[in-house]
Amino acid sequence: MAQTSRTGTLSVTTTPAALQRAARSWPDGIAIVDGQWAPSTDRQLELTWSQIHDAVRTFAASLIASGIEAGDRVAIWSPNSYHWPIAALGVHYAGATLVPLNTRYTAGEAIEIVERSGARGLVVSGEFLGADHAAELLRDHRDQLPDLVIRVPLSGGSPTPDGAVDWDDFLTRETADALTEADRRAEAISPDDLSDILFTSGTTGKSKGVMATHRQTLSGAHAWGSNGGLNPDDRYLMVNPYFHTFGHKAGILPSVLFGVTMLPLAVYSPQQAMELVSDQHATVFPGAPTIFQTILDDPKRSDYDLSSLRLVVTGASIVPVVLIERLQTELGIETVITAYGLTEASGFVSTCTPDDDDETVANTCGRAFEGMEIKLGDNGEVLARGDMVMLGYLDNPEATAETIDADGWLHTGDIGTIDERGNLKITDRLKDMYICGGFNVYPAEIEQTLARLDGVTESAVVGVPDDRLGEVGRAYLTVRKDAELDEEKVIAFAKQHLANFKVPRSVVFVDEFPRNASGKILKRNLP
Repeated sequence: MAQTSRTGTLSVTTTPAALQRAARSWPDGIAIVDGQWAPSTDRQLELTWSQIHDAVRTFAASLIASGIEAGDRVAIWSPNSYHWPIAALGVHYAGATLVPLNTRYTAGEAIEIVERSGARGLVVSGEFLGADHAAELLRDHRDQLPDLVIRVPLSGGSPTPDGAVDWDDFLTRETADALTEADRRAEAISPDDLSDILFTSGTTGKSKGVMATHRQTLSGAHAWGSNGGLNPDDRYLMVNPYFHTFGHKAGILPSVLFGVTMLPLAVYSPQQAMELVSDQHATVFPGAPTIFQTILDDPKRSDYDLSSLRLVVTGASIVPVVLIERLQTELGIETVITAYGLTEASGFVSTCTPDDDDETVANTCGRAFEGMEIKLGDNGEVLARGDMVMLGYLDNPEATAETIDADGWLHTGDIGTIDERGNLKITDRLKDMYICGGFNVYPAEIEQTLARLDGVTESAVVGVPDDRLGEVGRAYLTVRKDAELDEEKVIAFAKQHLANFKVPRSVVFVDEFPRNASGKILKRNLP
């Protein structure tokens, strides 16, 4: 079932080694261009691979000078900007483990992950979209934060709050001895050392920390980049969040491996995306189907030159054949690819290839990535095994054993079919998870939150179709007779405690739930 790599085998198996190789191979090649933020100093917003290597070494040395030890964990809670890859690669260069945090988390959700992961450092954004995560955390959760809090000044002129160190001030902590130690740690990293812990919600309602090694992470990034034919002439528009597998392991790391220029975008809008494509001559543009639909339907599309685009990679939901056709005919995109993955496999299970026809691309998730194999288990559940499957869940051996069987097969919880050519098609979900705007949402977490709302006696959350986001949540509630609740109050409560993509968009009050013989709610029978 495994595919053959299009551009050779993986020659490096740790991210520091990959970065060092990039600096040697393309020293003057542009690694990243970021014009979103006015720099607080004369720091460049365009960095070559040689310069980004130096910046990563400086960041790593500053971590070491601040007391971060090899094996420690460092979290990042910040949107896409040039700071993110420098920090992430710097964490690895210092021999530490990366813990990305979803930028849509509330402060309470973020601090829970910081504590559960045992993070000894936190890189967190300042003012962004009307909020200041650093100030909020230091105001409300100071006692729960690690000693090292690095503030990324994205916009605005507010001062760095007490308890945090500004990004530029932090970088001055670099010393010659710390740089020497950073280089030593980078060389000492094993391919089987822990690379990152990405938290993904589970059906129990509590998020799980997915642990992956350097080898697993880079194997997936290399397979993804090889399949897309990435090369140093490519310029990659990055709208997928860096905290997400798609943004980090199918974004930053393939760029390092193949010398691709990164073009980060913190907040997606069709106009900003098209402007970046036009101005920066972007060639690679992955994203959810919704993103491309908004661009195709934008009345100002003709104002922008999008002819540089050669590769679009999409997935996360059903992709209409007409969308594939429009991308090729209206935008002139040479290659459109769909794929399937989950965090427990570093995001990489199966993919179409540039040679596949439109029907295959639109209606299937392709064949197994190189290094992976797939098969169907009981009830048609999709099982995956291979190089990209996680080590397991952080501090949760029971859940790990339930997810990865004795033969190494990862039980995805998705139901599918595999045709005679090996193409996988996802047809249903064993779990209740739905996908909102490209983000996995697990109803159990929302149901537990709604259970804390006074007056709610029981709840059931399901995903319902939405033209813009693919699916959104709908909450069904039974309430006490004396409860003074309406849809607006329920949604307002959810917004206080949940990231926006988890908040139900509609609420239905019912007298009782349909149930099976054992008393379990039958969500498929809800009105």
